[in-house]
Amino acid sequence: MSASAICVLGGSGFVGHRLCAELVKRGHRIRILSRHRERCRDLLVLPGTQIVECDVHDMPRLGDCIRGCKAVINLVGILNENGHKGEGFRRAHVELTHKVIETCRSHKVPRLLHMSALNASLEGKSFYLRTKGEAENYAHAAGNQIAVTSFRPSVIFGPHDNFLNRFAALLKLVPGIFPLACADAMMAPVYVGDVARVMVDALDDPETFGARIDLCGPKKYTLKQLVGYTAELSGSKTKVLGLPKGLSKLQAYFFEFVPGKPFSVDNFHSLQTHSTCPGEEHCPTPLEAVAPSYLSDQTRHVHYDRFRSKR
Repeated sequence: MSASAICVLGGSGFVGHRLCAELVKRGHRIRILSRHRERCRDLLVLPGTQIVECDVHDMPRLGDCIRGCKAVINLVGILNENGHKGEGFRRAHVELTHKVIETCRSHKVPRLLHMSALNASLEGKSFYLRTKGEAENYAHAAGNQIAVTSFRPSVIFGPHDNFLNRFAALLKLVPGIFPLACADAMMAPVYVGDVARVMVDALDDPETFGARIDLCGPKKYTLKQLVGYTAELSGSKTKVLGLPKGLSKLQAYFFEFVPGKPFSVDNFHSLQTHSTCPGEEHCPTPLEAVAPSYLSDQTRHVHYDRFRSKR
């Protein structure tokens, strides 16, 4: 590939920050698109980084921004919507992917890295999973003109994540007993640094063209184990109580109206499918190697085999 820039959509987010740092570390020049340029100001310290204010749903403006780029990376996604009946998910996942593909075609951008999700499928149990699946399929349908690779991670953890950090904050607000919906849902949390490495490795690798890459960490946990571990690391004395399915769904309906929407009905439906990889794992970093560094200062008391006796 030439020395032209790589355009990143969603670069201001949790994964975007780590991915942009990895791209620059490997010698790439990057162009980050953001509707709110000030949210990305901290990324300006990365050499060869350009931040462009852009509404990525504005196709003419999007075209101006990706013109001359050697690749586009689309990280845009939402876990909850402000609309109803999947409208927000469809706009963020499906409609934007259509616009990205058409713009790449128009400006002859040869490479696209597309962030999808584990269990993304037209038959998914939630709007999130179905729209992620539809967007992923559409991206790959452009494979005869654009070299597309999609990435399908389980839940992603790391400093500043919106997963373990959110539970740590909630645990502080709930004294005594923490009622946890979908406590038996299985996950294989994947470290954000591993996700960034795999994505950048794939950028110039022809063997990944057309591939759909599942990304899971080396160990599986129930959601209850993960929240319990977060409580332990953060020093919370709150006990985690798993709720049965009926009460889990009731909690989801209630939390739909809580500011910040910490849990939703669509989240409930997503958690009815285990988020674990059936095949090869690309991401070796265990949760226990990283989580203590940002959830607790007491790292010397953390052991890597903490959950072995519990599973």
